[in-house]
Amino acid sequence: MSISAAAELFAGHPDGHYFWYVALGLGMVVCLVVAALMVLLLSYVRDIDNSVAHLLDLAGQVAAQTVFIPQLKATAPVLELIVAEALIQDAYMNALTDGFGVNV
Repeated sequence: MSISAAAELFAGHPDGHYFWYVALGLGMVVCLVVAALMVLLLSYVRDIDNSVAHLLDLAGQVAAQTVFIPQLKATAPVLELIVAEALIQDAYMNALTDGFGVNV
């Protein structure tokens, strides 16, 4: 659209009010779009906040469940003692049962 065509289009509005109405209309559309984007952003922020709160709750539960992991290092030596004692008891039982039973 050339300038002369635009001048003919707006010839009925010599004081320029039409341009102000167009500018105000565009401004209103822009404000509505910005407001919609702000609402969408707020929704995303709430979702992230809820996810972080849930994650922090789970982190506390995991920490409570893993607090005793360092004590597991003491398990292996105790198990070795139990195995050693079981072998001793097995030897005693074998010694006590020697000579008893069916001879083949």
